[in-house]
Amino acid sequence: MLGIDLEGKRAFVAGVADDQGYGWAITKALAAAGASVCVGTWPPALNIFTRSLERGKLDLSLPGDGDLEIEKIYPLDAVYDALEDVPDEVRENKRYKDLDDFTISGVARALEEDFGSPCVDILVHSLANGPEVQNPLLETSRSGYLGAVSASAYSLVSMVQHFGPLLDPEGAILSLTYLAGERVIPGYGGGMSSAKAALESDTRTLAFEAGRKWGVRVNTISAGPLASRAARAIGEINGMVDYYERNAALPGSNTAEEVGHAAAFLASPLASGITGTTLYVDKGFHAMGMGAEAVLKRETGE
Repeated sequence: MLGIDLEGKRAFVAGVADDQGYGWAITKALAAAGASVCVGTWPPALNIFTRSLERGKLDLSLPGDGDLEIEKIYPLDAVYDALEDVPDEVRENKRYKDLDDFTISGVARALEEDFGSPCVDILVHSLANGPEVQNPLLETSRSGYLGAVSASAYSLVSMVQHFGPLLDPEGAILSLTYLAGERVIPGYGGGMSSAKAALESDTRTLAFEAGRKWGVRVNTISAGPLASRAARAIGEINGMVDYYERNAALPGSNTAEEVGHAAAFLASPLASGITGTTLYVDKGFHAMGMGAEAVLKRETGE
């Protein structure tokens, strides 16, 4: 039987802070396929996340038998490339001041110190933040717009820069995008649509540059909306999910598990010829040229 086998592989998943989002589903799927998984967690969420793990409040169950075991948790704030970039007020904040180097370069060094080099086979970027995401683009400030692009798109570039030398040849890099990078999604504001467009463009360029430099593949998954804790910051997330359910090519909306399975495939040797690609996991919503709801109502007589 042809299956996904990630035995002996190590993954680093950036952007895991609870058991609701796509990052968690990807972590579980990679572990279920046999990989050991380290995660990077935003410092302000770190204590809550680790306490929830210790108290058994997170869903650790894997398909079949066994529970998820995270190899190591690293504090990671992907807005910063190096400690000298971190403002004093952040370094002195109670959620940061007792941490070692939580920047992208610092976490890359910590991984190398812990596991040697090369030490990563799969690198997952599950990071997105727009401080003004609820603002229409016309009402977004320069700092809000640049903040969205920095946290949600440039962070991938920086991670590939710093983690690239740690990646095993034939390794895989994955990120998460959204249809707003190519089509208008009202309510997805603050420059986040621009950040996703940049992320998709950078995926293609990084596929060439990192592919030729380190032999690794770079892809992104365009997932439909998910009403996770983090996505609730958008404000319109439940309406977005409902619209997808009523208008996608397949009935219903995609699940976190479906995105996790797609990520495991892209990270595996089965996808060895795939790079520079945006893979849609959205029940075919991206293929629709008009909303299906009105047509379906006419056909059913509702």
